[in-house]
Amino acid sequence: MTEPVSSELEAEPAVAAVLFGDRIGLARDFTAALAEQGEERGLIGPLEVPRLWTRHILNSAIAAPLFHGTVADVGSGAGLPGIVLAIARPDVQFTLIEPMERRVAWLDEQVTALGLSNTTVVRGRAEDVGLSGTFDMVTARAVSALRTLLPWTAPLVRSGGELALLKGVNAENEITAAQKQIRKFLLSDVRVEILGEGVLTETTRVLRATVRG
Repeated sequence: MTEPVSSELEAEPAVAAVLFGDRIGLARDFTAALAEQGEERGLIGPLEVPRLWTRHILNSAIAAPLFHGTVADVGSGAGLPGIVLAIARPDVQFTLIEPMERRVAWLDEQVTALGLSNTTVVRGRAEDVGLSGTFDMVTARAVSALRTLLPWTAPLVRSGGELALLKGVNAENEITAAQKQIRKFLLSDVRVEILGEGVLTETTRVLRATVRG
């Protein structure tokens, strides 16, 4: 007989305090809120709470040093990575773009509850929000394969700006499959960087590229 999976939030890994510094209290508040409400509000799956810190919060936070200036998070959903990055980097301006009303409501609630003055929530699809060429950087996490994601993300980046997309283990294969879109949107220096080796139990892959359009 299969043991039921615990729905209890995992213990906070020690490295969390290192990654968030004096913002760790906000990270704890957000993680607790997501653990309590995430499944019932359709933000995370039923198996995610016991690995919320490891797989989701720290997976996003480890990438925080990469960001600067103005950043759009496309398909922000539960706030991964956008809310996490906004907590870790109060010096960076984040715009969370999300089309689904219930997820937008959650994001608005969290921005208010956490006092994230560096964060704006925009409801809509990335291609419809009228923000082309606006951002220094654009990110997304677990939204879609690269060849589908590029038409949504690359047009938002200013010329000379950068994509920093959090991807899974197939990131290199996604680059191979997206060569047509990479050429169309004038991407250069396309590569995958692995973050968190020796620091996190699950490393983070970030697909980075410069947009020359």
